Amino acid sequence: MALDTLRSSPLVEQATERLREEISNGQWEIGTKLPSETALAKMLGVGRSTVREALRALSGAGLVQARQGAGVFVIATLPREDWVAGMRRAAITDVYEVRMLVEVEAVRLAAARRTDEDQDGIRAALQRRREAAGEGDAPFVDADIALHAAVVAAAHNPVLTALFTEFLPVLRQGLIDMVQLLGLRGERPNHGEDAHAVLVEAVCAGDAAAAGRALREELEQTLARLQSG
Repeated sequence: MALDTLRSSPLVEQATERLREEISNGQWEIGTKLPSETALAKMLGVGRSTVREALRALSGAGLVQARQGAGVFVIATLPREDWVAGMRRAAITDVYEVRMLVEVEAVRLAAARRTDEDQDGIRAALQRRREAAGEGDAPFVDADIALHAAVVAAAHNPVLTALFTEFLPVLRQGLIDMVQLLGLRGERPNHGEDAHAVLVEAVCAGDAAAAGRALREELEQTLARLQSG
């Protein structure tokens, strides 16, 4: 059997997911011994250390079991539910770390460079976010992203805007997953309203330090919740 060669990082996560898919799809049935680390590394186009870490993750998910002197065997075709949630949480954490790097500086620039037209657009986007609180998770996330996109655009840096635009599909899915995983809108449909209002006022007031601080605090609080599990 030949698996598609993995091309980009993080390789361990990709290798784990690829092997998990093969097990779930029945490529290796329960009780089957997996190929050696060397063989799997060749199939995936990665190093043995990557395969070893992937197998360790699959063992933690309850899919495989290493038997001393015999090899690694498949013991289940579906991972434990808590492991799936953990993988989603880890992926969202990665998204948020990158988001912090990009957006915190963007809002500082936006506070310094925003025009009257920018301010009108940002305030309108905040109002749309409030209205979307009465809708489903996806529309609410879309409204939230539109607000952040309006702030980034107010920085008037085409490279920064292009970078944020490229990041949007991953960010959108990460936000939807986060809302559902943490149940953020269960008690308060307009989750994050106060923090976003503070952010908008700081940007419109031209207070770069306050704008950056408001966004960083919001993202750090979310990261803490994700990391605490």
